[in-house]
Amino acid sequence: MSIPFLFPSRRAALHLGLLALVAGLCALPGLAAAAYPEKPIRLIVPYPPGGATDVIGRVMAQKLSGVLGQTVIVDNRGGAGGNIGADAVAKAAPDGYTLLMGAVTSHSIMSTLEKATIHYNFEKDLVPISIVGSVPLVFVVHPSVPVKTLKELIAYAKSKPGELSFASSGAGAPQRLAAEMFMRQAGVQMIHVPYKGSGPAMTDLMGGQVLTMVETVPAALPHIRAGKIRPLAVTTAQRISMLPEVPTAAEAGLPGFEVSSLFGILAPAGTPKEIIVRLNSEITKLLALPEVKEQLLAQGAFAVTTTPEQAAARVRQEVTMWAKVIKEADVRPD
Repeated sequence: MSIPFLFPSRRAALHLGLLALVAGLCALPGLAAAAYPEKPIRLIVPYPPGGATDVIGRVMAQKLSGVLGQTVIVDNRGGAGGNIGADAVAKAAPDGYTLLMGAVTSHSIMSTLEKATIHYNFEKDLVPISIVGSVPLVFVVHPSVPVKTLKELIAYAKSKPGELSFASSGAGAPQRLAAEMFMRQAGVQMIHVPYKGSGPAMTDLMGGQVLTMVETVPAALPHIRAGKIRPLAVTTAQRISMLPEVPTAAEAGLPGFEVSSLFGILAPAGTPKEIIVRLNSEITKLLALPEVKEQLLAQGAFAVTTTPEQAAARVRQEVTMWAKVIKEADVRPD
């Protein structure tokens, strides 16, 4: 007995056709990105809780959760100077659900300084979404140093070549590299004394064991206000509200000297452009809000907004600039 072939009804056939069409459309990158995000997003902070990168990341995660309609979860992956967390994001699926809250300046330095040991390429394996914050640096000296301006510091260092000591929070820290840049531009030679972090370095500066350093404004500000250290110049293009009486390095006799510690949000390379653009748009709106600016400023960071293209250009600039300093100063890893 033969079994007759059963043709689907016209309604069933139409239903199946529509399902196939929807499935095909959803497979298109642009339409798939239009539904983004459909689940929680991980924002990996490549440092332990409590530091500037972590605090900025938590501000951004909280605000993005509200506008994206999905929870943005902060995931601290500290270790190896930020390289463990950055490597995890570089190797994550490029779908917009794993992002990096990066210390752009530090990662740019590490891409040259730790090139032999890291397993990702900062410029090729990660795509910047936006720079979100900038933390200025300041030249400070122990009160016993007989200088009150950056010009006087340069003259004093030239009169005592190889005698003036400067502290830093580590070989690859932006503070150390900024001091190396200063020595080259000013034509002076000082003795580097490395520490395991800004805290111990600042303690010894206040105690007079070392005499000068370039430090982030948030770390130095309480001690400046207490009169325990003396500020000479900030490293920004314009004076800053936190130290309005302190001149810029350019004003103080070092034209073109501009260094800040930059922070940004990045995604794995290959993330759909539509997702990058959506995230950049939301981040830009958030950073324009007065309360967000105030939250960042409380951590010593100025809110910064860029397009993805501008952020990528800034990353290239940072990598190139610090690679040159590292090579000329023959800076070695710790």
